[in-house]
Amino acid sequence: MTHRFSLVLNREVNDQEKVTLKEASRADIAFVDDTLPTNADVPVTRIEFEDGVTATLAEAIEAGFEAVKAVPDLSVPGLSVPAQPAAAEGGEEAVNEAAEAVS
Repeated sequence: MTHRFSLVLNREVNDQEKVTLKEASRADIAFVDDTLPTNADVPVTRIEFEDGVTATLAEAIEAGFEAVKAVPDLSVPGLSVPAQPAAAEGGEEAVNEAAEAVS
């Protein structure tokens, strides 16, 4: 099963940081220009993850957080998880655990 989610970073990332993030992640990732959810005047980068390797959604999100740690001074002020199929292992509980990890 492929787990999809996105992490909003605290700032924009440069090309070298994108390379570092791709190397640190086992998932397929894409970078999107965005703004901070709490302040539309602050430009940030959002990473879209498609993880078909990790067993559960919670593990996939945790792996995403670990990849972000590969870049100094980078943090995750936002997590977005689209609705998951009913058969998704971990389901809502996994999202709640991941949200607590962001806090």
